[in-house]
Amino acid sequence: MFTVVAVVIVGAAMWAARAALMLIYVSAIIAMGFSPMVRFADRPRRASGEKRVRVRRTLAILAIYVTIIVALVTVALTVIPPLADQASQLWDRLPRLFRDFQEFLRRHRLLTQRVTLEQAVQTASAGENGNAVNTVLTAIWSVVGGVFGLVTILILSFYLLVEGHALFDYVTRFVPDASRQRFITVAAASVEKVSAWLRAQFILAFVMAAFAGIGLGLMGVPYYYVVALLAAVGETIPIVGPIVAGVTAVAIASTVSTKLAITVGVYFFILHQLEANVLVPKIMEQRVGVSPVTVIIALLIGVELWGIVGALLAIPTAAILSVIVQELTPDGAGG
Repeated sequence: MFTVVAVVIVGAAMWAARAALMLIYVSAIIAMGFSPMVRFADRPRRASGEKRVRVRRTLAILAIYVTIIVALVTVALTVIPPLADQASQLWDRLPRLFRDFQEFLRRHRLLTQRVTLEQAVQTASAGENGNAVNTVLTAIWSVVGGVFGLVTILILSFYLLVEGHALFDYVTRFVPDASRQRFITVAAASVEKVSAWLRAQFILAFVMAAFAGIGLGLMGVPYYYVVALLAAVGETIPIVGPIVAGVTAVAIASTVSTKLAITVGVYFFILHQLEANVLVPKIMEQRVGVSPVTVIIALLIGVELWGIVGALLAIPTAAILSVIVQELTPDGAGG
């Protein structure tokens, strides 16, 4: 009876703290992904001592963080000015585009009454049970929460990378002697899988940037390299990232002509289908060792449970579970 009550209490506490636990899990995945990149800091352990090793590891992690920040700042400085210019042009053309779109709907009897652009914006912002102010405040609060969560993940993953070995050694002490070696094997294999997943993400980002840049360049879309960068960065954000890149490409193309915008929209739709159903499963199978069926199922379950965050964590989580299942099977245990 006491055990049942304790399990219920622990389960309820974990459910109440699920947001914090998700931040911790995301930080752990990031730390596992970057762990091999700083592993060289542990090599001179015998010659230089634990204190010097820790300093070297901290410097290696800081170098990785600085490289990522510099890359993101460079992308932002490259992307923002052209997008601002294109957004200004699109804003000037928006009333005429909206009017032409309504005329198209009226010709095909899909719209009976005209609405102004201001009415459409107010209707979309207010919804059925709210108003524009509440919508804006909710959006701002979501952005603030997202920034806070991102900063927390970056800081926590940094400390997990620095203290990773000490934390792992501490946790290993609580594992029974009979299962300790298996626990160490599973942990090491899981780190390798997650690191392979992170490298696969970089490969996907490069491939999508190449397809977007070459395709839009051949179609004559202005600032095609900007969309290519957005496609690369967006590949790291499941669902939303590719959509943002596609919408941005269509918006830029619409400043040239409606026909070009439609062509770009079709191109990105096809590109997204190839990415989601061919590139991601195949690259993850080759780099991570997770079958395409497992990748697709994991993504579907992840999106259903946690939305974008669930989609981001689906494949590394599936990879970790595959390592655990393989180790628990008789053949895996025997190996």
